[in-house]
Amino acid sequence: MKTETTIQGLTASLSPARSSRKIIGFVPTMGNLHEGHLNLVREARRLCDVVVVSIFVNPIQFGPNEDFENYPRTLEHDSHLLAEVGCDIVFAPSVEQMYGHKPRLTNISVSDITNDLCGLQRPGHFDGVAVVVTKLFNMVQPNFAFFGQKDYQQLAVIRQFVRDLNIPLEVIGVPITRATDGLALSSRNGYLTEEQRKTAPIIFQSLKEAEQQLKQAVNLAEVLENIKQTLTQAGFIVDYVEARTLDLDKIEVFNQDVVLFVAAKLGTTRLIDNLQVKYTV
Repeated sequence: MKTETTIQGLTASLSPARSSRKIIGFVPTMGNLHEGHLNLVREARRLCDVVVVSIFVNPIQFGPNEDFENYPRTLEHDSHLLAEVGCDIVFAPSVEQMYGHKPRLTNISVSDITNDLCGLQRPGHFDGVAVVVTKLFNMVQPNFAFFGQKDYQQLAVIRQFVRDLNIPLEVIGVPITRATDGLALSSRNGYLTEEQRKTAPIIFQSLKEAEQQLKQAVNLAEVLENIKQTLTQAGFIVDYVEARTLDLDKIEVFNQDVVLFVAAKLGTTRLIDNLQVKYTV
């Protein structure tokens, strides 16, 4: 496995694969890897000839009161994990390598689907994601790019700008990886205290209970309110509990497949999760 820290080095490492028309798979990450990331790499390994993983903590997707400076940088440990699951190239650029020294005057903004959910709570976040992912796509030029469905809204944003800008690759969403107690794996789970970690799985439990209520014909608004009450009583501060169609349109009646979304803070740690619920007549 190679580690490259410059765009030129990455291009040189990928040149043989490109010249022989091998299928390149790409997994963008911010490092501090967990099993969810590794499952993305495994899926890329299954479908592609060459697998590239980027590790870059992207400053422009963090808000002023978020944890950019404290976000864990664990490159050596991450590299060992990636070697074990078949990564071929790790791309770990500096901020200067990614953005240069002159002011960035170009932005990429996806409207509508970024106006609510996490977009409302984290203004500018998805613009930062869109810019860095587009830059990485241009550098790696993969055939396939792999993203987790835990960040469902992010996945929708990336699919939208790939389509709108005619970026020649296929975006593949990979199902959420969960701990044995149901908690969606996230790098931010490491911020939880021992007691908070015991409480955190209530998010997924409340989503599963909501799924059962919907199948028992409980009103959708009531189901969402039940989730809020469950989480509030457990000590969460709820950012939002929402239902959307698979395309992120608002929905008030359960008459098609829906995605239930939760974002809530436990202490200072913001957790997100979602669950797709199929509609059956």
